[in-house]
Amino acid sequence: MEKAPGNISDVPPAVEIDGEPDLDRAVIVALGCNDKGPWADCREALEAALCRFRTEGLDVIARSSWWRSAAWPDPQDPPFLNGVVLVRTDHGPHETMAALGRIEDAFGRMRGSMNAPRTLDLDLVAWGREHGDLDGLILPHPRAADRLFVMGPLAEVAPDWVHPHGGTARDLAGTATIGRDASPIR
Repeated sequence: MEKAPGNISDVPPAVEIDGEPDLDRAVIVALGCNDKGPWADCREALEAALCRFRTEGLDVIARSSWWRSAAWPDPQDPPFLNGVVLVRTDHGPHETMAALGRIEDAFGRMRGSMNAPRTLDLDLVAWGREHGDLDGLILPHPRAADRLFVMGPLAEVAPDWVHPHGGTARDLAGTATIGRDASPIR
């Protein structure tokens, strides 16, 4: 069972940034969990997933705090814990997706019904300024801009990141319609 925030050990680390990221080349990954699997809680599962990034050639250079929100579209499912990281990688977009898929598999991600609870959900939100259909990979993520649980954390680490179709992360967080209950865990 996850502890309620209340003492210093329950407060997430501050937003971390390793240098000033080049937002035009930013590789942005959203993380989510609402099934803790074998971990003590979703926070522990997400932290463990971040530790796996480097083994897949994904170096985290900035990370948001964790955000909690009701499950969508079925709020009867367990709530989600979400966050966003900027990564540096030599991988191309498809290699990055494959690396994220391997991490999800290692964490027991089961692909069943759409939007079902999951131990780990990793979405490639953006890969630099790439946009459009790249042989079946749609970039930026086609639904990320409308999700507060993605744009809110992204606005923490890269508020001035500009979506290829318009709007900064900060602006999109203000207009997102899905997950309006999302808020950072302090």
